Amino acid sequence: MSTFPYFLRLLVAGTLATVFGLLPVPANAVDNAIREIDSEGLMERISTLSSDEFGGRAPMSEGERLTLNYLEQQFSEMGLKPMFEDSYRQAVPLVSIEADPNTALSISNMEGDIHSFAYGSEVMLSSPQVAEENGLSRSELIWVGYGIVAPEYNWNDYAGISVKGKTVVILVNDPGFATQDPELFNGNSMTYYGRWTYKDEEAARQGAAGALIIHQTAPAAYGWNVVEDSWKGPQFHLAADNNNMDQVKVQGWLQYETAKEIFEFAGKDLDQATTDAAKASVEPHSMGLLASVNISNTIKHAESFNVGAVLPGSTHPDELFIYMAHWDHLGTTAHKEDQEGDFIFNGAEDNASGTGGMLEIAQAFAALRSPPQRSVGFLAVTAEESGLLGSQAYAAKPAYPLNKTVGGINMDRLNFRGKMNDIVVIGHGGSEMETVLAEEARKYGRTVTPEATPEKGFYYRSDHFNFAKKGVPILYARGGTADRQHGAEYVAQRNADYVKNRYHSPADQINESWDVDAAVEDLVLFYRIGYRLANSNEWPAWFEGNEFRAIREASLATEPDGT
Repeated sequence: MSTFPYFLRLLVAGTLATVFGLLPVPANAVDNAIREIDSEGLMERISTLSSDEFGGRAPMSEGERLTLNYLEQQFSEMGLKPMFEDSYRQAVPLVSIEADPNTALSISNMEGDIHSFAYGSEVMLSSPQVAEENGLSRSELIWVGYGIVAPEYNWNDYAGISVKGKTVVILVNDPGFATQDPELFNGNSMTYYGRWTYKDEEAARQGAAGALIIHQTAPAAYGWNVVEDSWKGPQFHLAADNNNMDQVKVQGWLQYETAKEIFEFAGKDLDQATTDAAKASVEPHSMGLLASVNISNTIKHAESFNVGAVLPGSTHPDELFIYMAHWDHLGTTAHKEDQEGDFIFNGAEDNASGTGGMLEIAQAFAALRSPPQRSVGFLAVTAEESGLLGSQAYAAKPAYPLNKTVGGINMDRLNFRGKMNDIVVIGHGGSEMETVLAEEARKYGRTVTPEATPEKGFYYRSDHFNFAKKGVPILYARGGTADRQHGAEYVAQRNADYVKNRYHSPADQINESWDVDAAVEDLVLFYRIGYRLANSNEWPAWFEGNEFRAIREASLATEPDGT
């Protein structure tokens, strides 16, 4: 694990200890602080945040107002300082873009024959650019395989062609998953190059007007119904000065059968093209087809907020270890005359639990008689459910420079299944934050376990990812696979039950079957990790070969102002 810069840090620390008589915080002081993390306090916080009164904590709702006030009050009562100069709040300007569902994609050949595909059942389309009318007019379709440019893997699916003003057709996931070759990309584990968000970003960097991703259930890790449900209705984006004109005009998904029909229309075989695309970088080429679509958008502007507090460090206050959790959830749905039941998405586990847990850890740090050497931050972000937008906004305008942010822990759902022999790392094999976790977990007789389905790319679906894209290693760990009393099958069954019956549904409420002490165990472990790094010279690095390692190294080589 690297230090930065180690010899100077030792010299300064040693001098200060000599001059001011600074000594490590006594172990009993730390133990007393840890006692602030308890089941009663955690449940009180979760009960408040997931109450019907808070209405599901949707951004730009009465539930947001109540949540923001509650978080501010908690941080203030703890005596923690505002993270954003004199304010606990960071404004997150949002824009909602809702496409008219009466939209169809037309694909024509050079002879004028046309195939049309319906919004919803065959294609899903949206326009990330802030414009009431947008679309494609006879935009040439270009096949780019996986649409990846990855120099470290010697891979470039855009080599030798300009796609400016054209529409690229792309496969989801990456060649490692397709071949299951551990030597290709990251094998079965998805890299960021496999995420649909990367595909759209790269298409925009290449100057494409449109990006159409071919859906397949296994490599996407979800069925077409998820695409259809997620992409219809308002789509939130961060409001930008350029109205997102640096993004593609049209982005979307093709149902696999739709894609096969388009390929057949072009005289090509999709299955063969898919197989060939996984072997090596494709030779991108025109499909001899033109895409046209007109999208009418309903646009609304609004403002949401992140909430953050900080405990300033004693000797290195400019360096930050950060805890984070998203406070938002899905709000309240409208009642229909022919329906009965609960329409409040209380989000008790997702993510009142993570937010409440972060507050418990904050309380423990605030209870220390002496602050740690480095600053410790606590960040509750908005609009995670809308696309990780709050954390994206923070990463763009951080309260502390990201090359002064040592690392952190993201809490997105706590473990209530039971006390575990292990703890699962999402995105295992990423950074030395896992090394710290393993060393601290060992003190409690626990081991570290990689996530069971790395091919699904869960690492790229929570707020820590926006920090990773800027080079900051954030640990995303939760739960475990083996309950100490009931074993692994019990845990698997309870996890499956949650996903099937409560995840993103009004049924995600406080449950009498929760093992709250298990969540507290994890919070104590997370506290220990943060306390250790806040009182050390350690700078956790990304492991060799990780796609974010070079970004971090370049960041640490620059001054905080970016020079």
